[in-house]
Amino acid sequence: MPIFEYRCRKCGNEFEELVRSSSEKICCPKCDSAKVAKKMSVFAHKSGEKFHSSSSGAGCHSCSSGSCSSCGKG
Repeated sequence: MPIFEYRCRKCGNEFEELVRSSSEKICCPKCDSAKVAKKMSVFAHKSGEKFHSSSSGAGCHSCSSGSCSSCGKG
C-alpha cells in the first residue's frame, strides 16, 4: 500500500495518505474537502543511517534545504 502526497485545492494544506485502493476517496484532514491534487513524489529509502532518493536534487523532500536532521543529509 503506497503513501501518496496530496495538496488541498481549497485550503492549501499538504498531507500524506496511505492509499489502500484506487477507488478510495481522499479528503483533506484539515478542511475535509475532497478537492485534492496528488503531488509528484520521488522514491526514497533509508539504508543504514543514510537517506537515498531517486531525485537528483540537493534537498530532502520534507525541507529542501540540502541538510537537516530529519533526513540525515549534511
